[in-house]
Amino acid sequence: MPPQPSSPGSGVYDTTLCVQGLRGALAGHGITLPSLRVDWPSFAAAPQASGGLVALGSCNTATARKLTAALSRGDDRVPGPPPLDLDLLAVSEAVPGVRRTVRRYLGAPCADVQLCVTELVANVIRHVGEGTLVRVRVARMDGDRIRVEVTDPDAGVIPVPRRARDDAEAGRGLLLLDAVALRWGVERGSAGKTVWCELAEAERRLSPVSRDSG
Repeated sequence: MPPQPSSPGSGVYDTTLCVQGLRGALAGHGITLPSLRVDWPSFAAAPQASGGLVALGSCNTATARKLTAALSRGDDRVPGPPPLDLDLLAVSEAVPGVRRTVRRYLGAPCADVQLCVTELVANVIRHVGEGTLVRVRVARMDGDRIRVEVTDPDAGVIPVPRRARDDAEAGRGLLLLDAVALRWGVERGSAGKTVWCELAEAERRLSPVSRDSG
């Protein structure tokens, strides 16, 4: 049974991030654990849980972080973190938790990346429908770039940037994305579409747009 989409609470995002970090650290030592995962039933039973269990001897997130630090310490072979993948329902309440998790994943202020994630999820809410199941992916790429992807099941609704009226309260999302990203595009498939963008990591560190970490 595939994992269920997360609730708006931030605990499940943090636990997913712990699992992905631990998996990457273990891989650097040649250790693969296919069963390493988030304990999703614990979140189903208690949606507001703050310390989700990781299915590795039922350790909690604090232990998972300690294992990651111990495995990564002083080992040049340890690769960078794997891509951050989050499955969630596209609702406005989920956005703050996603922004915080992206900030923790990148380990530095990342206002432009957070902006792109926010606008792409908002675009799904506005044009596909609130509550649509989406996957958010953030990954470091070669060439000091950050790639952001938001995948939804509707291949027929293609985002097109339009200039909003001066008094409009919405409609500027893709224009903002176009302004901060090096490039962006849409990939369509039989099961839906992925809207993606790429940003320079140097620009991520020096972003003038916003310096909040929320």
